[in-house]
Amino acid sequence: MVNTKLLIKILIYLTIFISLSSITKAKNFNKINNIDNISNYFNGILSLKKNEYDISYKYLKKLDGLENEHYKFSQYYQFSLITLEKFNEAYKYSKKLENKKIDSFESNLISGVYNLKQERYDKAFLNFQKLKKLSKPDTVQGFVSQSLNSWISFLNVTNVEDALSILDKNSKTFEQITNIQKVFAYCYFDSPKTNTAFKNLTGNETKKFSRYIYFHANYLLNKKNKKKSIEILQEGIKLFPRNLILNQLNKDIELGKNFTDKFSCKNLNNVVAEFFFIISNALASQGGYISSNLYLILAKYLNPEFISYNIQYAENFYSLGKKEKAKKIYKRIKKNGEVFDWYASKIIASILIDDKQTKKSLEFLKINFNKIKNPDVYQIYSYADFLKSNEKFKESIQYYTNVLTLIDKKHELYPKVMHGRGIAFERNGEWEKAEKDFLNSLNALPDQAYVINYLAYSWIEKGINVKKSLEMLEKANKLRVNDGYITDSLGWALFKLKNFKEAQKYLELAVRIMPSDPVINEHYADSLWMNNHLIQARYYWKYVLSLEKVEKEQKKKLKEKLLFGLKTKI
Repeated sequence: MVNTKLLIKILIYLTIFISLSSITKAKNFNKINNIDNISNYFNGILSLKKNEYDISYKYLKKLDGLENEHYKFSQYYQFSLITLEKFNEAYKYSKKLENKKIDSFESNLISGVYNLKQERYDKAFLNFQKLKKLSKPDTVQGFVSQSLNSWISFLNVTNVEDALSILDKNSKTFEQITNIQKVFAYCYFDSPKTNTAFKNLTGNETKKFSRYIYFHANYLLNKKNKKKSIEILQEGIKLFPRNLILNQLNKDIELGKNFTDKFSCKNLNNVVAEFFFIISNALASQGGYISSNLYLILAKYLNPEFISYNIQYAENFYSLGKKEKAKKIYKRIKKNGEVFDWYASKIIASILIDDKQTKKSLEFLKINFNKIKNPDVYQIYSYADFLKSNEKFKESIQYYTNVLTLIDKKHELYPKVMHGRGIAFERNGEWEKAEKDFLNSLNALPDQAYVINYLAYSWIEKGINVKKSLEMLEKANKLRVNDGYITDSLGWALFKLKNFKEAQKYLELAVRIMPSDPVINEHYADSLWMNNHLIQARYYWKYVLSLEKVEKEQKKKLKEKLLFGLKTKI
């Protein structure tokens, strides 16, 4: 029998060998293309692609000299160094490339940022100029090049109007980011129009720009206008009550902490760092985590005091499934204030759940919740939600109820608390209380598809209000088209009303959407049986038994159905 994985690996080795051979000078052939170098190169790239940066670094650092012949090698190696936060080593390697007359976008970017931090502006300018030649217009690299050259030129500019005209020359492909940079330009030059510029940016009340409320408040704090800063901050928190940096700044002000040393838009390093963050965030949203991490590390190097960059860094690794690495970064974040502490604690607890350490997770989060001196309604609500999600229904009910004592029915959390507590009551065997909470949630906010679904499905299972449930589920289905759970509930309502043909249509669609859900598959099998598709029905009942997360009671019912079928058919 052929070992397919081994064969593929050999073929990849051969491909790399051939490609390296084609670009390598004859005199260096033996040096570069021995089997150890090929192996290290292959393993290094493979590790990098798998986001295993420490392993990638281990292999690639052995390949001294390969940068002479292979541009991609130096790029890969720098990505590994930067992602491991080995900035000084990355800079030394960039200098090595420079001495060898090897130009790369990454090496000049790293050197330019290093020189900027060291206030060697002439050298930084030369590095950023080189970026123009090493990037294409209307690409991320091209835009980064344009922006860095714009900001380094501001050192020789005396007024904001000239700065804005320079920024106007940037690529229109990234117009939104350029507009953000213009606001920072007003701030950098301390223009009288700075307040207006910030208000114009944040005034549309979209989460997209909530972050810049922080920088507006920070600007006013640096201007010693604490009263106006707090006013803007409080308005921002009302609009975006869960924004981390807004809430943490508010806490810092309350505690009398030094909050102006973390960011100043009159500090060129700080402003460029924030630009890198914007680029990093945009790349991460497209799944470009390797490139995203590059710009994040550059941001952290230029402004290590601003914790927001670590948050994105941790989220990148969490999104990549590198949860141990993410956990280490979240532990750093915990040290930067109460708001960040709770945020990071919740995610660390989730990581522990993922690792099948539920008991440890619950204990960990309990300790960290009790550390909060005066938890706000959002912190209490999130803790209640966590308890409910981990089947601590009695405890979660207590905290949901605690939230209700602190808010009125008009509060945005009210329908969410009613929904969450309703689920906890239902799972705790207290149906009357659950039903009341679901109805209160819908009275407060009628178009909640998942609340409609939960209540209607519960009624159907109890054999009550089936016709009303059908109407509600038809509404929910319109609100959430092609949602597997809602489609299943709608099909099941039709089934209970003995409209088996129509039921089968919806239940078949639900199975297509969620092919591994045990309950949905069982419902579909039941509809097949009632429509005289007996062989298919038995197939699906048997299939359900092979799925994960099939509860003991469901298994018992399935075995009975396989033996006896259902009582009636059409």
